[in-house]
Amino acid sequence: MPVHHPIFARLYRRLSQVMERGGMAEHRRALLEGLTGTVIDIGAGNGLNFAHYPASVGRVVAVEPEPHLRQVAQQAADSAPVPVEVVDGLAERLPAEDGSADAAVVSLVLCSVRDQAAVLREIQRVLKPGGQLRFLEHVRADSPGLARVQRALDATVWPRLAGGCHAARDTATAIEHASFTTTRIDRFLFPGGRTPLSFYISGIAEKKSH
Repeated sequence: MPVHHPIFARLYRRLSQVMERGGMAEHRRALLEGLTGTVIDIGAGNGLNFAHYPASVGRVVAVEPEPHLRQVAQQAADSAPVPVEVVDGLAERLPAEDGSADAAVVSLVLCSVRDQAAVLREIQRVLKPGGQLRFLEHVRADSPGLARVQRALDATVWPRLAGGCHAARDTATAIEHASFTTTRIDRFLFPGGRTPLSFYISGIAEKKSH
């Protein structure tokens, strides 16, 4: 099913630049530090990760289904410090071979996919044994009151206004349930203050070897 959010895509392009200047760029840089080999960047958006990939990365396959954001991402790829190939595709059906990636990156993506479990299974499929999932996501609040507000937003207009985003997802638990081993997780507020949209996690999980 095609993904086409022309109004949201243009708003997100502007909002994401404000977030970058407000400190999100530093979180992206920390997220990508130390990566090597072939990386699949899922839901690459307008390509804000690209500038932060270390030279040790040999190749990035950036998957973005929204046409406007994909076009902007291609422009960012042209000036990236590592080779980046921008492709069309859905997180639930990644255009990559089994066991072909050393790492997968999701940043502000798992909140908006239709089926988190299906996406995490796809990430498991494309990762090599022991491959890493790097994640940077906004998540469910740590207080019952704010979590109720988040669920109310998700049940009304928020997903339609925000390109499918859901505020109340417990993404850390979903990653654990998808047979990843979380080796690092940081929780923080962004941009500060306790609002329904200010709870974030960032971290590393590894594909379990069977």
